[in-house]
Amino acid sequence: MYEMSDQTAVSSLLVLVLDTNPVWWGSRQQETQVQLPECLDAALVFANSHLMLSHNNKLAVIAAHTDRSHFLYPMRQEEQMQMDADGGDASVGGGDGKYELFAQVDSVVKKEMQQLMSQNPEGEVSPDSVVAGALAMALCYIHRLEKECTIGIKLSARILVLKGSEDNPSQYMNFMNAVFTAQKQSVVIDACIIENESGLLQQACDITGGIYLKIPQETALVQYMLWLFLPDPTVRSKLTLPPRAQVDYRAACFCHRHLIDIGYVCSVCLSIFCMFSPICSTCQTTFKILGPPKLPKKKSKKTS
Repeated sequence: MYEMSDQTAVSSLLVLVLDTNPVWWGSRQQETQVQLPECLDAALVFANSHLMLSHNNKLAVIAAHTDRSHFLYPMRQEEQMQMDADGGDASVGGGDGKYELFAQVDSVVKKEMQQLMSQNPEGEVSPDSVVAGALAMALCYIHRLEKECTIGIKLSARILVLKGSEDNPSQYMNFMNAVFTAQKQSVVIDACIIENESGLLQQACDITGGIYLKIPQETALVQYMLWLFLPDPTVRSKLTLPPRAQVDYRAACFCHRHLIDIGYVCSVCLSIFCMFSPICSTCQTTFKILGPPKLPKKKSKKTS
């Protein structure tokens, strides 16, 4: 009798989070700075390289916009059904020698990006990007694919955040909740920073075991992405990677959303404040203000 070994196929899922803040991208005027179309082309080259490694690999692209997070790929089920009913997209095809899946990814992502940029946001445009919401959407999508995974296939998921705008301290709680959820689900978060350093993403990469890199030269964006972020986290220990930077673990206060070194912590809900308040604004707990201790009265000595 021969014993047959059970071999489990591994499917690698890459969720690419793109910072599509039009305010930040519109402020880049120098010729040496990467613009949004160039960044999108570099992200598509990286995404297609990931799909090319194995036919089991999967891809998802999420845009972190100013007021919402939006799936660029894959398409929503309703849109996919409408496209199939219309006979498919005529611009997608492999007539020029390109692999059909690569052509589909490029066409869908660019089409969704154009629709996202053409929509006028309601109210004042925020200079911040909803990165925390994009991470939450990515984790929900990963969890759904894990439930739908067929028998004999193991899903290995990771998230790569391509970001350029500054951090928004008001997203601190939602961001850290998503990071600890990713750590619990064994999802690695990587960060590729174009211009502004991100203390929040430094913490996310350090907690989940990912790589944080600020691009030294923007024109070599594709090379840096293929070198560092294309290999699976299981084989990165065999590569020569740049040393880890010192992580800024300062927390943001709940009152002004500023990063602080020393503050006050509520003993009930663990909320952090930069200034003392007798009532916690999060859980409404009232604290007693203790005055100075009363000194015992000295007894007067009686003279005889």
